[in-house]
Amino acid sequence: MPVVLCFGDSNTYGSVPLGDAGRWTRYDTQTRWPRRMAGLLGPDWDVVEEGLPGRTTCHDNPFDGPHKNGLRLLPAILESHAPVDIVVMMLGTNDLKAHLGLTAFDIAKGVFTLGRRILLSDAGPDGAPPRLLIVSPVPVVELGARSESLRGGAEKSRRLGPMLAAHAHELGAAFLDAGTVAMASPIDGVHLPPEAHAALAVAVAEAVTGMQTG
Repeated sequence: MPVVLCFGDSNTYGSVPLGDAGRWTRYDTQTRWPRRMAGLLGPDWDVVEEGLPGRTTCHDNPFDGPHKNGLRLLPAILESHAPVDIVVMMLGTNDLKAHLGLTAFDIAKGVFTLGRRILLSDAGPDGAPPRLLIVSPVPVVELGARSESLRGGAEKSRRLGPMLAAHAHELGAAFLDAGTVAMASPIDGVHLPPEAHAALAVAVAEAVTGMQTG
């Protein structure tokens, strides 16, 4: 049974878009794209959800704590779920936060660093590395309560797709631009609405199926 590890942030976890007031909630298993993808792939696949709200690529966020650094926890995640056939990685959105002061180049380099670490690991079948699908996150929109925290992030997020495609090619990884199939919610400009989860589930399922059979 092939194991697919979905490694990401709140849009992999399934956070419901948040308005100017309210509390964070999570979509149910019928809505979240990794679980919907599991249904599309069928019972012969094992899909592991590893989404953490606030997770960055390889940068510490002083407001959230060191456990949000994707690079710091990646080895433990790979080891705990091994053997993993395919890692689907969608990260970079939290790196857009203005107080981190990162450029689009920095963020793409963070994704590359994670990808290289995955492909140098022995977390795949028979001690080989897993295969890797890099998913460029859906571009953000600066609006509402997030307009200040994401100042400049919308423009950076639109530049990530081509950069991550180039890094995926360099790494020999597969690539998917989530912005070609889904859009962020107009409620908070960051998190995915249900229809975006549905569309992303289809696109990722097609990609990982092609990786497994290709």
